Amino acid sequence: MRWPRSVSSLYRAGFFVACCLLLTPASADDAACVALLHGLWRTEGSMERMQHDLVEAGFTVRNIGYDSTEKTIEELAVEAVPRAVDACGDASRIHFVTHSMGGILLRQYLAEHDIDRLGRVVMLGPPNQGSEVVDFYHDFPAFEWFAGPAGLELGTGEASIPRSLGPVHFDVGVIAGTQSINLILSGLVLPDADDGKVTVDATRVAGMNDHLEMPVTHVFMMRDPGVIEQVVYYLENGHFQRAVN
Repeated sequence: MRWPRSVSSLYRAGFFVACCLLLTPASADDAACVALLHGLWRTEGSMERMQHDLVEAGFTVRNIGYDSTEKTIEELAVEAVPRAVDACGDASRIHFVTHSMGGILLRQYLAEHDIDRLGRVVMLGPPNQGSEVVDFYHDFPAFEWFAGPAGLELGTGEASIPRSLGPVHFDVGVIAGTQSINLILSGLVLPDADDGKVTVDATRVAGMNDHLEMPVTHVFMMRDPGVIEQVVYYLENGHFQRAVN
């Protein structure tokens, strides 16, 4: 039986498209955007390695900077998070990767606002239960000037913003570091396994989807190749990658 030319052409075109799809390597969702939020005392420059590797993985990335020591957590949240959403434009989904206080800004914002296209979130070293380091330095005369209003809100006491935010209601995976380059703080201030600034237990938050401990420090984890590999895996799969025995 001879097919009409129009039907034959459509069949060949469909076959060609199907073959292209099958032969194309798997990659990240091209329609997804990843917004990066750095931590206290840092700038968007601290997330440049993360940005580069996420772009290599196929994501559109927006690296958002904000002045972390000039305002409160609430003020920074309503400033930085909407700017990240706007920067992602018409992306079908907006993922977030945060470091340290950046995760608290996102939690603060989502406690009072919705992000319609919110995808997955990976938090690196977030002080979700506050940090004893802030408690330790709180009464030092220069600490308020050094940490700024937001930094003072990251402790574990009554003024702790992280402890006041409650469970999360979005898809989030948390990576906690277990190595420290500050042996004084780790030995005298932080009570358990920690990354030099935040204990492993303090990174946990009720409602999180996954939690992973890695041998990295707080100040450098966002540049660690292994951490970045886990970030990419979580954004693509909704859980962290673990070795198969």
